[in-house]
Amino acid sequence: MIKSIRKTYNKSFSTEKYNSFIDDLNKTVGHDVKFRVAETPVFIDKIFKNKLIEAGTDVMSILFEDNFEEISRNAIPSHLNVPNQDKHPLFVCVDFAVCKDKEGALTPQLIEFQGFPSLFYWQELVANKYVEHFDCPKDFTFLFNNLTSKDYFDLLEKSILNGHKKEEVILLELKPHEQKTNVDFYVTESKLGIKPVCLSEVFAVENKLYYKLNGSNQQIKRIYNRVIFDELEKAGVLDQYLDFTKPYEVEWAEHPNWFFRISKYTMPYLKSKYVPETKYLHEFQEIPSDLENYVLKPLFSFSGQGVIFNVKPSDIEAIKDKTQFILQKKVEYAPVIESPNGMVKCEVRLLYIWPPNAEKPILASNLSRLSKGEMIGVRYNEHHDWVGGSVCLMEP
Repeated sequence: MIKSIRKTYNKSFSTEKYNSFIDDLNKTVGHDVKFRVAETPVFIDKIFKNKLIEAGTDVMSILFEDNFEEISRNAIPSHLNVPNQDKHPLFVCVDFAVCKDKEGALTPQLIEFQGFPSLFYWQELVANKYVEHFDCPKDFTFLFNNLTSKDYFDLLEKSILNGHKKEEVILLELKPHEQKTNVDFYVTESKLGIKPVCLSEVFAVENKLYYKLNGSNQQIKRIYNRVIFDELEKAGVLDQYLDFTKPYEVEWAEHPNWFFRISKYTMPYLKSKYVPETKYLHEFQEIPSDLENYVLKPLFSFSGQGVIFNVKPSDIEAIKDKTQFILQKKVEYAPVIESPNGMVKCEVRLLYIWPPNAEKPILASNLSRLSKGEMIGVRYNEHHDWVGGSVCLMEP
């Protein structure tokens, strides 16, 4: 979004460089990347960087409200309420669309608010590989708060391991090696030493959890959780695995309850110029006459699943439990990134780390997704280039 840097970058870009970049990512990880990585990072100046910081601060402030515990309590389904929730989340992701305000200046607008880990380790790798392979300013960084890479990894280690030995901590996911984001699991393992373990491989002996390590039973003392239990329930497979609502002697690196508490469930309570008007569907006395200005979203979904962009009255009428949906005022993504064959839209995810016992979360890094389609997401960009996962490199 910095014109001079964009011009230089695009002029020196080549398909050969991009292919070399992807090959290097695959070789470094030891596995092929299963999702599309965009041809470019996003270059952000100080002005928009500061707007992102301000917008993120506005959104995160709800976590410090005296009534947050009360308003988010009902977000957790009783049959998915896991014991031993910690006093604050370890990871929070805040997604903003890059839009334009009435004066034509760029402004972030909230899309999503998630109490769930993201691609923390992958983003460090891909940011450095962009700088290595392409014409990027060497002093720009993907990190906030003057963090160095060492600071960043130290924060992640403290939050994920919490003083435990690496073999006592696992990255938990359902069929981790089949997930599209498995490269993040492998980079996490290479940097931190914890293994990705399938939900089916975890078993209990009395009130302790174990997995097999080198043929022996290894106790699990802490779980870096990447499982979305709500999705397992919707798929009808939740009862096939261990019941984590029992009081096992284990810690969580992002307790499952935060997925529900910090989510679209909370968004109607947010008030900021960076937050589009959002209401629970059941609060509408009648269907709005200007539905074209709204997006319909289920309270609990991941990767845009279940979102209806072009809402019709019949979509709303078909919903039996309207307490489980929100209507959010639609935002217009601004085409702000120039590619060789058209303008590209952008979404920025701010990645917060809140180490155990720390007073407040730290805005650490970011993730970006580029799109030429109607929305951000794979199905809207299947036949486009210069789209996919990326990272913002920011002016220091």
